[in-house]
This record gives sequence, structure tokens and C-alpha cells, in this order.
Amino acid sequence: MKIIISPAKKMNVDTDSLAATGLPVFLDQTRILWEEIKKMSYDEAKKLWVCNDTLAGLNYRRFADMDLEKNLTPAVLAYEGLQYQHMAPVVLTSQALDYFGAHLRILSGFYGILSPFDGVVPYRLEMQARMAIAKSRDLYGFWNDSIYKELTKEDHTVINLASREYSQAVKPHLSSADTFITCTFGELDQGKIKQKGTLAKMARGEMVKFMAENHVTEIGQLKEFNALGYQYIEEFSSETEMTFVTGG
Repeated sequence: MKIIISPAKKMNVDTDSLAATGLPVFLDQTRILWEEIKKMSYDEAKKLWVCNDTLAGLNYRRFADMDLEKNLTPAVLAYEGLQYQHMAPVVLTSQALDYFGAHLRILSGFYGILSPFDGVVPYRLEMQARMAIAKSRDLYGFWNDSIYKELTKEDHTVINLASREYSQAVKPHLSSADTFITCTFGELDQGKIKQKGTLAKMARGEMVKFMAENHVTEIGQLKEFNALGYQYIEEFSSETEMTFVTGG
């Protein structure tokens, strides 16, 4: 079983809390993207990143000074989003962290796919960024099926806790050999499930932590998840989607 999650836009450097134990598997491809972005003018890079001047300036300097093999932060600590806060890796047991290493994978526009303890540097490059490179019109084309193949090379059961932007780097390449289960977190409103972005991100993080703490290896075990008031609802679930609802 593999779990996929999205990265977060905000990143930090933390070389003390946990050790980086390896380098990203697609580092050569990352270098291609890095070199291409370094060639861009400030205005071109800002347009690519779709951000304000403060963030554009920060990331423009980051790419200019970047060293992909020094001062590395484990990926699971490098991202600062709500999902990562609720995963709480710094307070987990060594057994739970071992589960992360074996089962958790982070999808990335810049790195492709990351194990949680792969060493990374701060960057900005969303998977849906309009970046034509290496005869591909965008990053989905650039990565093609390489992320999918790396993800499923040992296991064809995938628990999808990633956003649509990132899960789309995998879904088009699925085959009949794969079991791909998307977890949806929402509220019941007039008979329909409605997701709220902030709560969904928190729930995804709590689900990852739940799986690690309970060493979940079977899909059915996910039904026991009840953090943040969520409960599994069979009525709104299917063979490819597990739906969890909270009363708000």
C-alpha cells in the first residue's frame, strides 16, 4: 500500500529535527527543470509562479543560489501546510516514521515523487504550472508516466490523499492491475457532500497520521478513522472512493 499526498507551497529549512536519508529518485529530471527556470527573467518566473513580488523575489533568489545536494531538509519537514502540521512527524514514534518511509509518497512538480525522508531544498513549482519543457507542453507531459511507474513498482494499491492537481499526475496511467482509492472529507449538505478546503487538508494529515500510528495495511482499516469528528459513510462511498463526513 502506498499513500500519495500533495506538497505545500510554503517551505522551510530544518536540518536538525530529522535526518535526510537519501536523494530524490528523479534528481536528474529536477536538474533539467532547475536549469530551465534559472534561464528565465524575473518577470517570466513570476508569471510561471503566479505569485506576488515578495514571493517571486524570494523564489527567484532560491533558484539562482540553489544546490540540490547540500543543506537538505527531509521532505516531510520541508513543507509547512496544514496537512503536514496535522501529520505531526516530529512527535511520532520511530515505528510510525518507519511506516512513513515505507508507505508515504509526496508528489511534486519539481521533484516528481518523494519519499518522506528524501532531502529537498525550498522551491516553488506547482504541478499545474504552465511550463513547456523538453518537448512537453506542461509538467504533466514532462513527468508523463514516470511518477506512476515509480509509485507502483512494488505495490499496486494506492490511497489517494492528494489534491486533484497532483493526483492527475498518476490517474491517467492507472491500469486494471491497480487499486486506487480516493479519500474524500466533507460535510453533508442537503443530501450532498461538500468539501471545505481547510478542513479537508487537516483531515488528510490526520488520516496519514492515523495510518502510521495504526500501521494500516488493509483498505478496510481506513473505515475506523474518526479524527476531527469525521466518520466513514458507506452510503456515499464506492469501490474507488471512501467518504468521511463530519457534522461541522
